[in-house]
Amino acid sequence: MEIHGGVERCRFVRHTEMGRMRFPLERQFKIGLGVVALTAMGALAIAQPQARPGAAGVNSAQAQVTARLATVDPAARSRIDYARLDDRLRRMADKPTMVGMAVGIVENGRITFLSGYGETLEGSGEKVTPETVFRWASVSKGVAATMVAKLAEEGKLSLTEPVSEAAPSLRLPGRNEFKATVGDVLSHRLGLYRNAFDNKLEEGQDVTFLRGTLATLSSVCPPGSCWSYQNVAYDAASEMVSRVSGMRYQETVERDLFAPLGMTSASLTMDGLTSARSWARPHSVGRRPLELNDDYYRVPAAGGVNSDIKDMSLWMLAQMGEMPQVLSPALLETIHQPRVKTPGERARMRKFLERLGDAEYGYGWRSYDYAGHHIVGHRGGVAGYRSLILFDPKLKSGVVALWNSNTSQPGGLEFEVMDMLYGLDFRDWMELDKSGPRVREPNEVAERRGGSRRG
Repeated sequence: MEIHGGVERCRFVRHTEMGRMRFPLERQFKIGLGVVALTAMGALAIAQPQARPGAAGVNSAQAQVTARLATVDPAARSRIDYARLDDRLRRMADKPTMVGMAVGIVENGRITFLSGYGETLEGSGEKVTPETVFRWASVSKGVAATMVAKLAEEGKLSLTEPVSEAAPSLRLPGRNEFKATVGDVLSHRLGLYRNAFDNKLEEGQDVTFLRGTLATLSSVCPPGSCWSYQNVAYDAASEMVSRVSGMRYQETVERDLFAPLGMTSASLTMDGLTSARSWARPHSVGRRPLELNDDYYRVPAAGGVNSDIKDMSLWMLAQMGEMPQVLSPALLETIHQPRVKTPGERARMRKFLERLGDAEYGYGWRSYDYAGHHIVGHRGGVAGYRSLILFDPKLKSGVVALWNSNTSQPGGLEFEVMDMLYGLDFRDWMELDKSGPRVREPNEVAERRGGSRRG
C-alpha cells in the first residue's frame, strides 16, 4: 500500500462517536440518475451523472459522452469471468480483516462491473453499494499530476520550470528548489528522504511551514537523479494549481476535472466524505472503528480525493483516453510516461515477481511490465482506508477497488483481473486458498504494535 507517511493517527472510538450514523437493514439505492440492478453477481450499477456545482460549463456533447460511459455495459464483457471474480470478492469481503469494499471493472473501454460488499461500518447493517463514498488516499496523486499537466498544456505553467517559481513555499536543501522542476515534484525526484515530515504533518503542524522547513534537511541525491516518495513536498502541486487558477485547489479540480468527467460524488475535503448519503467509515485490521481526521486532507494533492466506485471507474476511463475532450492523448502520454525506476517497488511486490517486471514512476502514476504488457496504476492508504487502480491503456481495460480497513490483503485482486484479461494461468494472488497464516504486510504488523508504516 502507498501509505501517506505511515498511517494517519488512529484513535479507536465507539460507534456512537462517529457522527451521522444510520443503520438501515436494507436500502434502495441509485447511482446518479440510474437504478442499480441487483443481480446474482452483486450490485451492478446502471449510472448516469447528475449535475454538480461548477458543472454549468460542461457542454452537452461531453455530458452525453459521460452519460454513455457511466452506464454499465454487459455487452462489452469478453475476457473476464465475472461470476468467478464476484465469488472470490465475496470470499474476500468475509475475511475477518475486512469490513466493506467496492470494486469496478472496465473492459474494452466500458464499465462492465460495479459492486459493493460488506458494510460501511462494522455491525451497522448498512451495506456498501456502488454509490458508497470512500477515500482514494495516494491514488489522489494522479489527479494532481493530471491537473498540473492540463494547466501546462494550456500554457499556464511549465513542467520544466523551477519549482521555486511555481510553488514558492517549497524550500529544498542546498537551495535545490531553484534546480528541481515541477516535473520533479510530480515524479518524486526532489532528493529528499522518503516521506519527509509526514510525522510532523500528522502532529498537526502547518503544511506551508513544513514545506518551507524541508530546506533544513540533508539531500540524499541531486534533484532529478533518484526517486523517493513524498507527501508534504508533493502537495506543492496544490499550490501550483491555486496560483495559476486563482482558486482553491479543490475548486479548480472539481471545475476542470470532476465536473466535465461526470464524477458527481468526487470531492477533496473531509466534509465531502461525511456529507455523502452513504460513506464508508475507517477501521483497523481488527474491524475496530477509527476516528476520522483531516491530516491528509490538508495535503489534498497527495491524498485528498473521495468518491464512489462508479466515479473512480469514470476516472480510469478518462485515463484510458475515452474522454479526449477533457484529457487529450498528449496529456495522458505525458503523465503516464515512465521517468524514473523504482527498484524498491519490486521488493515490496515480491509475491507477484513471477510476472512483474520493471517498475517505474511517471507523473503521479506508477507503471509496470506485467507478463510483457505495459500497465499503469497506483495504490493508496490512509488510516482505515485502502485503494487501488490498475489498467492496460492499449486494451482499455482495468480494475479499481476501495475498502475501509487497514488490511492489504485485497491487493492482488488487480493482478487476478489482469491474468483473466491476458488469458494467463490462474494464480491465487488474493491468497484466499492459501493454507496456514497469511504473511502480514508491514503496515498491518505496525498497527498491531501501535505504530505506523512508512509507505
